[in-house]
Amino acid sequence: MAFGGGGFSMERGNTLLDDYVLSLTGKERPRVCFLPTASGDADHYIVRFYRAFEASRCEPSHVSLFRREQSAGDMHEQLLTSDLVYVGGGSVVSLLGAWRAHGLDVTLRHAWEKGVVMCGLSAGSLCWFAEAVTAFHGPPQAIEGLGMLPWSNCVHFDAEPERCRAYRDVLAAGMVEGYAVEDGAALHFEGERLTRVVSSRPGARAFRMRRSGDRVSRRPLPADYLGAPPAVVRAA
Repeated sequence: MAFGGGGFSMERGNTLLDDYVLSLTGKERPRVCFLPTASGDADHYIVRFYRAFEASRCEPSHVSLFRREQSAGDMHEQLLTSDLVYVGGGSVVSLLGAWRAHGLDVTLRHAWEKGVVMCGLSAGSLCWFAEAVTAFHGPPQAIEGLGMLPWSNCVHFDAEPERCRAYRDVLAAGMVEGYAVEDGAALHFEGERLTRVVSSRPGARAFRMRRSGDRVSRRPLPADYLGAPPAVVRAA
């Protein structure tokens, strides 16, 4: 699950995206591991995670790479035995560097291949893709991600016009085709295949981005608003 932006850290009081990823685990009380690496393991971010993913509905934990008092036990085993890994936002460049230094890039791939649900927003969305556009450290720039998904990705597509323009430019210059996602929308992949687009607010969109020569086109993808009332089936 790749959020364009949203979840507990961006949508106060709106739990639709977080509830959706919890449901994907198929567990009544799933084990959820938070990776706040992109924020430098900010204390306030970790506290907000535990408030949002309270123990009454899941078994929350986190892995810290920048603090000595990180979670008990082996962090690789902790990730491999989770039902859901939730990656927070911040600097995707710092995130990827830290993960690779600690071997978490390999562990996360193993976890994903064994069926652990992966999700994240902003940097936690960009990281899964082959290529992406980040704007955390100044002007937008292209980066190489983990490559679990063989596409490119651009988040905050409605909120950051400079990033949107940069994504079009790097696509035209040869970046692999991919997806642009607005805040409140999320891409649901099964393996490498996009199976659904969902949203936490009406009108939030995602786009399939393609290149033809030096031109870039975008195709809106139908999104299911998670807050819509269930359809009523009427008797014939």
